Amino acid sequence: MDKHYLGHRKRLKERLTRSSQGLADYEVLELLLGYALPRRDTKELAKALLARCGSLRGLFHASAADLADVPGMSPSVNVLLNVWREFWSRVQEGLIQEREVFSHPRIVADFAIARLGRERTEQFWVALVDNKNRLIHWQRVSQGTVDQTPVYPREILRLVLHHQASGLILVHNHPGGDPKPSVQDQELTKKMQRAAQEMDIRVLDHIVVTDHDYFSFQAQGLL
Repeated sequence: MDKHYLGHRKRLKERLTRSSQGLADYEVLELLLGYALPRRDTKELAKALLARCGSLRGLFHASAADLADVPGMSPSVNVLLNVWREFWSRVQEGLIQEREVFSHPRIVADFAIARLGRERTEQFWVALVDNKNRLIHWQRVSQGTVDQTPVYPREILRLVLHHQASGLILVHNHPGGDPKPSVQDQELTKKMQRAAQEMDIRVLDHIVVTDHDYFSFQAQGLL
């Protein structure tokens, strides 16, 4: 069996060590795929995945169904890509937990995009904060369809009380790619505000994310 790719992979790793920025995107992807397919040449698969998705970012947000007919795809590659995505989501969530204060909606949006940006159905999450706006809990509260998810303010307020939080940030995704809130999103935000005010709980923001963008109710003067 021709194992020329082993020498090629070794040379790529040496180049990576000398100057990681000198590698092309497909070469970085080649090396990554090598951990899922250690006994295969991964160069053509890397190029095919980038051709399908347009970029590494596009690949990050692609679903298994998007990639199913790419020549050379396998279950082990899907596992590797899922581990990559989960790792990055946790890196982002870890960074946010290390910050003392939520100083800008972009901070919340960045880790929300990492966790929710590639989802094909709507998910609703809530970030709970203390009286200094430091994150103390981050949890999904519901999951729905492509364009809606059921949300119950009483369930969110129950979480707030359980974790002894003083404020909350509502977060959900729009799989369609447009972060602009719907009429239902705006009505839910107002309903949540009214319920929270009765319990002296602060609603700091409602952030809607896509795979690359976000909308902040607070920044747009809707809170």
